[in-house]
Amino acid sequence: MTVLTDSYTAEREAIDAGLRTSVDRLPAAASRIASYHFGWTDEQGHESRASSGKALRPLLTLLAAKAVAGAAPHADSADGAELWRPAVPAAVAVELIHNFSLVHDDIIDRDETRRHRPTVWKVFGSTDAILVGDALHALAFEVLAESGSESVAAGTGLLAGTVRALIEGQLADTRFEERDRVGIAECVAMAEAKTASLMGCATALGALFAGGTEVQVKALRDFGFRLGLAFQHVDDLLGIWGDPEVTGKAVFSDLRNRKKSLPVTAALGSGRPESAELARLYAGAGPLDEAQLVRAAELVETCGGRSASRESAESLTASAAVGLGAGGLLPEAVAELSGLAASTVGRAW
Repeated sequence: MTVLTDSYTAEREAIDAGLRTSVDRLPAAASRIASYHFGWTDEQGHESRASSGKALRPLLTLLAAKAVAGAAPHADSADGAELWRPAVPAAVAVELIHNFSLVHDDIIDRDETRRHRPTVWKVFGSTDAILVGDALHALAFEVLAESGSESVAAGTGLLAGTVRALIEGQLADTRFEERDRVGIAECVAMAEAKTASLMGCATALGALFAGGTEVQVKALRDFGFRLGLAFQHVDDLLGIWGDPEVTGKAVFSDLRNRKKSLPVTAALGSGRPESAELARLYAGAGPLDEAQLVRAAELVETCGGRSASRESAESLTASAAVGLGAGGLLPEAVAELSGLAASTVGRAW
């Protein structure tokens, strides 16, 4: 199933314009590298039509804003296409934070491919990649500060707390690599901090910038958080069984890095006899060869890791959609949020 973000043309154009304006403020060298990362230019700085990603998080921000603004007493629901515009700065800030984390994650994981081409650090070196990631982080808070919204203070505090959670999750993720065993509860907590927190922040910021009530902000933040955890389950499945033509990453990429992802952790803790063989493969020192990678994937599936993540993703998505019934949100936007969630999770099967 295809993720539906491409059907939101006006929203995607607004997000892209905001990102380009922000990146243009950077020093020339940093702007060039950031433009490459976003797919706007090639390695030499020439215009490119490479992928900029799905823009899922900023789109969630705009749809959350629409859900709140369209439910306001004097809102013109016929003009729903414009209800999200006050939240564009928040959406741009969310996408800047997301991409700051991607640039740094690729360095940490030594991933050489993203969106079907070499990663930033692979092209420009680790030092420049670190600095550009830092620049994107700073830009996010500049965009929020200059938005003129009454929700700037609350939004800035929310985004800062989310960045702390991202860092906490990344620290846990890297430390898992040093351990033979990781409990599933620990792995879920890591995913909540590293992935779910930013999606929850994205929807909450949209609600805040649209003037949402405390109940509306909470309902939309919970929706984004649950969807974020479901998204991580799906992403971890794609990290093992995803088609490189779709994911832009090498097949078995997470297994090559011996990442203790959600399906792998579930498999290792399954108690099945085959889990011992998987544990031995993960405990080895040298790189896994192709036969070992295939076997590791088979073992994760045999031990129930694949089915566990799929079932968790479906359950989380369903519960996220149910939660949108609270808060008196615009039904049209609720349907769009639910549809986007279903298409995002459904991309793995």
